[in-house]
Amino acid sequence: MVRVVGVDVARGVAVLGMMTAHVGPEPTGGGLPARAAGAVLGLAHGRPSALFVVLAGLSLALLSGGPRLVTGPELIRARTRILVRAVLVLGLGVGLVALDTPVVVILPTYAVLFLGGCAVLTWPRRALVAGAVVVALVGPVVRASLAPRLSGDLADLFVGDFYPAVVWFAYLLAGLALGRSDLRSVRVRAVTAATGAALLVVGYGGAALASHVEVVHDLFGGRTSTQPHSSTTFEVTANTGTALLVVVACLLAAERFPRATNPLAAVGALALTAYTVHIVVIALVGPEVVYVPSPLAWLVLLAVTVLACWAWRRRLGRGPLERVLHTASTWVADRAVRAVRT
Repeated sequence: MVRVVGVDVARGVAVLGMMTAHVGPEPTGGGLPARAAGAVLGLAHGRPSALFVVLAGLSLALLSGGPRLVTGPELIRARTRILVRAVLVLGLGVGLVALDTPVVVILPTYAVLFLGGCAVLTWPRRALVAGAVVVALVGPVVRASLAPRLSGDLADLFVGDFYPAVVWFAYLLAGLALGRSDLRSVRVRAVTAATGAALLVVGYGGAALASHVEVVHDLFGGRTSTQPHSSTTFEVTANTGTALLVVVACLLAAERFPRATNPLAAVGALALTAYTVHIVVIALVGPEVVYVPSPLAWLVLLAVTVLACWAWRRRLGRGPLERVLHTASTWVADRAVRAVRT
């Protein structure tokens, strides 16, 4: 897979954003500090995790050839690597859930979405875009219909409150469609940014319109909120727009300010390790770090994460968990291709 530094930067933003959502400072008191804390948390809730999944789709596209989809044995190799990674990420996610922290772990849903992405890996870009639109429109309806009737951990993966796969698959499809484009193209970046801005207007503007126009409100069955993790069509639309804009901004920043963005790119390159370690830290420190957040604890967590990832990346290259995924998936994929060829 060809690494795109700007994508790593965006992934670093997503990981640090999710950490902020978990342990970021609550807006207490008054004045500028409270307003700033409220703005930080407002941006961090929901959007970074959606960006994380959009980037997962983009990564699947890069893993399978980017703008030029691989074929034959190389397609088998790509699909096998994705399947193995999905299984390993699912196991890791289940392990993190077992730590019983106050954090809702995204990795189990992430793994399920990988499996779905493997199934649509060969879809053309237009089909991926159309699929993302359909899922964004229909997914919330399916979730609202099935959620009251289903229970259990498996049901939570697909129709749960935070990361329902039937809705969040739209983010993965959007990322796959973006990854099938030439990210180096000025035209692609301009179209992506314009699309992101339009989606923001449609998402937030549509929700505002629906709250004042009864017929629109009824059309969406009352599911018109853009609150984090509401999993409505409007939230998915707005979050996708935000993700597209962040990706374009990070691509540009990585090219123009490579030294300044290197630490963020390192976090993105070690995203799975960084995410996992921060969940383990929360488990070790205790739930109060989430329920009674401290600005100092938040800043220390972010600073240590960035510095540790930067140092590891410079000295040792691929992160420890990333190395496990790469080695295991490559080993299995090589044997799958060999079996097909013989």
